[in-house]
Amino acid sequence: MSGRLAARFRDLGARGRVALIPFITAGDPEPRITVPLMHALVKAGADVIEMGVPFSDPMADGPVIQKASERALTHHVRLADVLAMVREFRVLDSATPVVLMGYLNPVEAMGYGRFAVGAREAGVDGVLTVDLPPEEGEELAGVLRRQGVEPVFLLAPTSDAERIRRIVRLAGGFVYYVSLRGVTGSANLDVSEVERKLKLIRAETRLPVGVGFGIGSPEAAAKVARFADAVIVGSALVGRIGALASQPDRIATEAAAFIGQLRAAMDSVASGGTGTRPGVHA
Repeated sequence: MSGRLAARFRDLGARGRVALIPFITAGDPEPRITVPLMHALVKAGADVIEMGVPFSDPMADGPVIQKASERALTHHVRLADVLAMVREFRVLDSATPVVLMGYLNPVEAMGYGRFAVGAREAGVDGVLTVDLPPEEGEELAGVLRRQGVEPVFLLAPTSDAERIRRIVRLAGGFVYYVSLRGVTGSANLDVSEVERKLKLIRAETRLPVGVGFGIGSPEAAAKVARFADAVIVGSALVGRIGALASQPDRIATEAAAFIGQLRAAMDSVASGGTGTRPGVHA
């Protein structure tokens, strides 16, 4: 793979650092907040930004992120608006990778070719389409790759070796491992089970492996950072944003403070811990 994602993971691997990838919903709680929030997260220690595309039926998401989509949709935030936000972000930040996460319907409505070109022109580095299985994902993955945009795919705790092989053959950028069964925001993270699963995934791919779902505290982030290439934090951050929806001017500062806590916890493990993380496979 090439581009910003590859460069970022190579740089992090060379420094023994684990990527921190915060998830936010574009336009939540109002569109003017999103780009300043992205910059604040990067300044606080985010290595990649994952942006959720608001959708009316986010079936893989729990109530926290569902409500974030609802807040954004009250402002009529659509896929074209999300691309415009990334384009605005790129005016001041040409280095931080941005991955869009969403559902297939808006992409189909725009058209694969138009979307891929728009994503490249805006400065999008990867696209994760939650409800697009690999069996049906080759066309979109090919269209994205031709524009230099990486198709990112999910792996689940229930994915067996054959399915892991099928998905990583199609995937680019990094592999997103869903660390527990259920929707976003679920609890009961079993760190030892996640570590065992990552060993199986790494046997099939040299792509970096990020872990998301169920990581809601600095302590959990530090535990996962011992063996993962990236820690992805969504509902815990989006919940804080939602709690400040009526005070939007406080969001960037308080969200950045939370990301800073996660970054410090992860770095303490990477710099002085006894973890078993084998390094980045970019």
